[in-house]
Amino acid sequence: MYALIDTEADPSSQTFPSSEKQKNLTSLLCQEFEDMGIQYVTNDAGYIYATLPSNCSDAVPKIFFCAHMDTAPDCSGTYVTPIVHKNYQGQDIILPDDPTIIITPKKYPNLAKKLGNDIITASGMTLLGSDDKSGVAIIMDAFHQFTQNKDLKHGQLKALLTTDEEIGKGVAKVDLKLLDSDFGYTLDSGDLGCFEDENFSANSLKLSIKGVSSHPGYAKGTMENAIKIACEIVSSLPKLSLSPETSEKKEGFIHPTKISGGLESSTIDFILRDFDTPNLDEYSGLISNIAEEVMMNYPGSSFIIESKLQYRNMKEVLKNHPHVSSLALRENVGVKPVYGSIRGGTDGAVLSHLGVPCPNLFAGEQAIHSKYEWVSVQDMEKGVETVIEICRLVCEKE
Repeated sequence: MYALIDTEADPSSQTFPSSEKQKNLTSLLCQEFEDMGIQYVTNDAGYIYATLPSNCSDAVPKIFFCAHMDTAPDCSGTYVTPIVHKNYQGQDIILPDDPTIIITPKKYPNLAKKLGNDIITASGMTLLGSDDKSGVAIIMDAFHQFTQNKDLKHGQLKALLTTDEEIGKGVAKVDLKLLDSDFGYTLDSGDLGCFEDENFSANSLKLSIKGVSSHPGYAKGTMENAIKIACEIVSSLPKLSLSPETSEKKEGFIHPTKISGGLESSTIDFILRDFDTPNLDEYSGLISNIAEEVMMNYPGSSFIIESKLQYRNMKEVLKNHPHVSSLALRENVGVKPVYGSIRGGTDGAVLSHLGVPCPNLFAGEQAIHSKYEWVSVQDMEKGVETVIEICRLVCEKE
């Protein structure tokens, strides 16, 4: 049901949420909370804060689980047609609306581990939206089970469901007083058991170039073309390292994302990423040094650099709260934890630096942001069990 609702975020919008249609899912989920008898609050950005009062006899930490309702603009989320491939037996999955979209165990090795599982895909024309509607579904199912089985113990429990995570604004409108929690977990990771408590630190950087304009017919010795200067700067960046296409694991990068402008003035937009936050300053310095060297051939031109913080590695916070991670790294529900790092951002990183420690749990997402996206129903069921088990551990102070 959730996948059918178009919640594609719009990176060009300045509104919250960036696309009004995201609130269609907000409305549906609010109705489901109401049907479960769970109190909730929403805001203008379409967030939902739902609360289950504690049924523990002792005072225990207040926790939350977070997922985002929007889908990525990288691939269409309009008219999604989910298909359930029951009792998967290792075959290639050919999507009916575009038979050239074939999901194979060779291309996606995790698929080979899902024999006997029920696999959900889209039909070949859109993404599925498992990122992060799988996380939403896990939280909703867990809350439903808590309301149906009073023997499932939990302290005060919150659900935080957000919009616009895919365009970097997932908790831009969060109200920590409404969240009212000691720590929490995002459910926005991949294969069964995946757990992450560290991610890239991130800055954006804009390099603005002022060139020298003149009539092209009489430009000899006077024109200094800002477009060409920008291209020289980009072409002088490291080619065998420090780029997305040459880095992996804990390696950072400098990534030019856009060149705009004209002869007299041009800008280059960069994103800078590294797990070690101080390295971002080194990357800024490298860009500045390259620009200065290029500018030696353009004495009439100049440049300025503006850098902005985007988000920081949640490990910087979570290392001081090891119990938050340890609760999620038990094997009590038959899931072996797979520790990893996020080469990107997460709402949990922002929340952690706002004072609410928040690592990332698996939601079963696979091949996200693409027409090849898929998820296992059984993996999501294990996600529900994991949420319930974390709540039990907190309630029983284990």
